[in-house]
Amino acid sequence: MTTEDMVQAGARTGTDAPADGDTPSDTDTDTGTGTGTGTRTRDLRQLITYALVGGSGVLLDLGAFLLLYNVVGLHEQVANVLSTSLGITNNFVLNALFTFGKRDRLLLRYLRFYAVGLTGIALTFVLLAVFSRGLGVDPNLVKAGSLPLVLVFQFALNRKWSFA
Repeated sequence: MTTEDMVQAGARTGTDAPADGDTPSDTDTDTGTGTGTGTRTRDLRQLITYALVGGSGVLLDLGAFLLLYNVVGLHEQVANVLSTSLGITNNFVLNALFTFGKRDRLLLRYLRFYAVGLTGIALTFVLLAVFSRGLGVDPNLVKAGSLPLVLVFQFALNRKWSFA
């Protein structure tokens, strides 16, 4: 089996070992596909952990936004970029440690994770522009309402690209 085959089959060594207890028996070593219950359990555990990490990032993002917009008086778009960046960084660190168990190529992974995070900033930017500026909806409500949509979208991208 070549190194590339081992990587595709889910073999992990050294500091790339997952934190969630993934074992070679969870993966078919010839195809790299899950063999059933072990893979489903790992995927569910990963999704739950991602959601919990995401929840911490959402709370941090929203708290920072409320502080920056309402107390500091920053423009809603500036407050959004800063608060989202704080949430992205928090989520990257926690996901790298606990959700995906990846401790290799951290700079590359962070840049990918942040790029995915930028999609969240862009989506929220559009929603704020349409609903707050265009329709007069309170920016606090628009920001809060955008978070679940952004979370689901980013999970899919991060799982397939940032932490693949």
